[in-house]
Amino acid sequence: MANPHRCDTAPTPSHTSIMAQSGVSVAPECIQAFNDLKLGKSTKWIIYKISDDWKEIVVEETSSDPDYSKFREKLLGAKSKNKKGEVVMGGRYAVFDVEYDADGGEGKRSKITFISWVPDDAPQYPRMMYSSSKEALKRSLNGLAADVQANDADDIEHASIIQKVSKGR
Repeated sequence: MANPHRCDTAPTPSHTSIMAQSGVSVAPECIQAFNDLKLGKSTKWIIYKISDDWKEIVVEETSSDPDYSKFREKLLGAKSKNKKGEVVMGGRYAVFDVEYDADGGEGKRSKITFISWVPDDAPQYPRMMYSSSKEALKRSLNGLAADVQANDADDIEHASIIQKVSKGR
């Protein structure tokens, strides 16, 4: 006789059910924005943030502007609310379609790159939440070619990103 309490099939997770160990979920808009970038729909970069209530990863901004310095400034200026509701330095996740010249005159290359921006000098709570929620977002973004962990301003210099992304061509 079959056990009525046993489930023979595992539930299929939807994108909205992807949740980090921290309890933070990934909003469907995150996947849609990424798919638009991946399909070449003029989006050059996306910045994601954890919502002010610390429950969901959402899209903060998308842009078709290829100017890396503007993108970098957005990350450097990122703010979050701490547990007391005070605005403090915060982390962000980002996806940037990084273009670079391949070594040996092999031409231009492009890699869709995930950047986890968690500044060392941000307060503990935002650092912990961004660090523990990162994998849930990465799992929901199918097609990432590179992954960069950035903890200080030097880590998100354009030359530093190119160096990390161009490894392995």
